[in-house]
Amino acid sequence: MTVTSIAVPIPAYMLTVVVAYLLGSIPTVFLVGKARGIDIRTVGSGNIGATNALRVLGKPAGISVLLIDGLKGWLAVEVASALVKSLVYPNAGPVESEWFRITAGIAAILGHNYTCWLNFKGGKGIATSAGVLTALVPIPLLIILSVWIIVFALTRYVSLASISASATLPFATLLTGGSLRLILVTAGMAILAIYKHKSNIKRLLDGTENRFGGKKPAGGQVPG
Repeated sequence: MTVTSIAVPIPAYMLTVVVAYLLGSIPTVFLVGKARGIDIRTVGSGNIGATNALRVLGKPAGISVLLIDGLKGWLAVEVASALVKSLVYPNAGPVESEWFRITAGIAAILGHNYTCWLNFKGGKGIATSAGVLTALVPIPLLIILSVWIIVFALTRYVSLASISASATLPFATLLTGGSLRLILVTAGMAILAIYKHKSNIKRLLDGTENRFGGKKPAGGQVPG
């Protein structure tokens, strides 16, 4: 393999990361809240994700944020990576093309979780991850969505449902014949999602986590 063939993809991967990160970094719920004169970071759980939007801003806003955040992940994988590849490295083979998609998906999730527009503080990335998974591994996504629904229906904990679904992801990818690349990537996504729920895990263990639809704790703060 020549030096040229090694070096050529590097600009394409770098541009993919930048484009997908910026797409993922759009702070949807923050912008929706600001449009209503509310800084979402100061109310509810303070998290800039769909669950807090649903609780604080209402169902229409919460559902809109959920769909838009998911769309960010899907667009990063399906559109941003393909556009960059076609412009910078059109001769990429199947393996390289998959890596472009994976790279774009990871960058979009990191953009959402650590947005540059809000001092690198973002959401937990569940909706954006779902958008990425829709593009990369749709069948495993259906499996973990089923896990999410079952756990949520039994417990009414959004956080526990999200953690359970995340933990299931790499196994679902393995069982459905995903490549080693996708298994490792989904394992990394699962670890990141669970890590972003560390405060929820502590509250679950302490018995202070708020159930969805339950009574708000005193003081107006809603864990989530």
